[in-house]
Amino acid sequence: MPFHFGESKAFIGVIHLPPLPGSPRWGGDLSSVLDQAEREAATLSEGGASGIIVENFGDAPFRIGRVEPETVAGMTRAVDLVCRSTPLPVGVNMLRSDALSALAVAVAGGAQFIRVNIHYGTMAADEGLVTGEAFETLRRRRLLDADHIAIVADVMVKHAVPLGDLDLGLIARETAYRGLADALIVTGPVTGQPAVADEVATVRRAVPDRPLLVGSGVDAANADRFLAHADGAIVGTSLKKDGIITNPIDLERVKATAAAFRSAG
Repeated sequence: MPFHFGESKAFIGVIHLPPLPGSPRWGGDLSSVLDQAEREAATLSEGGASGIIVENFGDAPFRIGRVEPETVAGMTRAVDLVCRSTPLPVGVNMLRSDALSALAVAVAGGAQFIRVNIHYGTMAADEGLVTGEAFETLRRRRLLDADHIAIVADVMVKHAVPLGDLDLGLIARETAYRGLADALIVTGPVTGQPAVADEVATVRRAVPDRPLLVGSGVDAANADRFLAHADGAIVGTSLKKDGIITNPIDLERVKATAAAFRSAG
């Protein structure tokens, strides 16, 4: 399956949604959540991003397994709005790692890809043990006639560690060739912290025939170092005003990051 963003180095900006209905910090006003999503989609598009991913980031603490129906409903409205307000490819990440709900939102909302934090294998996360659902996800995608929606899977996702010995190259190969992920992501240990450049290179060598993204810690200053071995990156924290994750996306930071990606390409 082709998976690209029309750029030599894909710059995917993150929309961290505020708390959705049913989450502990839900504020009671979905219209303000949707307004923020629409504004930030416009900022990313204007600033030069080549793609967008929408996350239910404000719903922490996250759960293992299926999210609630009200979360799916809120995410679908947000993703549908973002897809209709920008020509950029849009993705869905349903935290903690609910691939089936993300796929449902993508189908209903018109998104082009989903991010799956644990797609294949089992990881020990701060929420508990999370086991990938590659079997279910691939079959549900076929049932929904949604093979056009790419599965972009983390390898050694942040805020989690694998059970058993760590062999990054083996985990990458298993995720790609047994889990049938369409693209891979390498992250740092936690949100906002950079990946290790050598680990990105290890995954690139292990799986040379899948698109590879860096999933945390990339900014305008270090983009060239990470993109030497990757096809793009998912950028969130560094795009926010003053680099604070809870702040709005800053247009000038988006422009600077887009310029860095163009130079790296």
